[in-house]
Amino acid sequence: VQAAREAARRSTCSNNLKQLGLALHLHHDVHQHLPAGWLAYDAATRLPYASGVPGWGWGAKILPFIEQLNVEKNLINYDLSVTDPAQEAARKTILSVFRCPSDTGKPIFRFVESHPSHPGHNEPEDDIEFATANYVGVFGTVDVHYCETLGIGQRCDGNGPMYHNSFTRFADIVDGLSQTFLVGERNSDLGYATWVGLPAGDECAPAMVLGTATYPPNSRAEHAHNFSSHHPSGTNFLSADGSVRLIAETIDTSVYHALCTRAGREPVSLP
Repeated sequence: VQAAREAARRSTCSNNLKQLGLALHLHHDVHQHLPAGWLAYDAATRLPYASGVPGWGWGAKILPFIEQLNVEKNLINYDLSVTDPAQEAARKTILSVFRCPSDTGKPIFRFVESHPSHPGHNEPEDDIEFATANYVGVFGTVDVHYCETLGIGQRCDGNGPMYHNSFTRFADIVDGLSQTFLVGERNSDLGYATWVGLPAGDECAPAMVLGTATYPPNSRAEHAHNFSSHHPSGTNFLSADGSVRLIAETIDTSVYHALCTRAGREPVSLP
C-alpha cells in the first residue's frame, strides 16, 4: 500500500513538472526567451547586480502560464523588492503546482530556514516568510556562493539554463533540449525553496530558486543548494524538451554534469 501511494505521489510530482515545462515553453513562445533564474539590479544605477533588487524568481514570471494570472495582477508589483512589506501576500501564496506531494516540509517557511547549514546569519530578512516550493531552476555545475562576490555591473552566470538575469533562448541550449535539464526537485528537509524569489545580499539566497549539480542528488554536501527529493528511487528533473526523468543518486557524475549544462557540448548517454 505504501509503495502504491508513493508511486501516485511521484506521478503527481512528475505531472507538476510537466505543467511547469509547458509554462516555460509558453513563456518562451511569448517572450522569445526563458524567464531569468532571478532578476537583480543595483537600485541606483539599474546595472546588473547579483546582490541587488527586486529578486523575483523564474516561478513568478510563469504565473500567467499556470493559470495564476490573478496572483500576478492582484498581488505582485515587479517594481518592488520581493521583501517589500507590500509583497507579503504574494510571498505567502501557496501554489500546489510547485509542491511535490511526497515532500514533508511545511507550506510556509522563514528565510533563515532556506539555508539550515548556515544558521545564525542574524539578518533583517531572517524572519520573512515565503511559500514553499519543491522545484528549482538549474543553475549548472558551479557554486552559487560566488554570486555574492560580484560587483555592480556584473552578472552572475551559471553554466545551466537559469541564472542571474539569464533570459536564455532555446537556441542557446546547444547541448540539445532533450539532453539539458531546466528544473529539478528540492527536498525541504535539506533546504527550503520558493517560487517567489529571493532577498538581496545573502550568499545562499539564490539557492531558494535555483539548484546546482556540484554534488549528486540528495548529497548532504552543500545540501541546501543541491537537487534532492523524498522519492526513494530518485529525483525528478524536467528537461528542456518538456519531458521528465527520474535520476538516481548513483548517476555517473560526468553524465549528471552534462545534463545540467546548456552548452558544454559533452557527449551524453542518457540514464
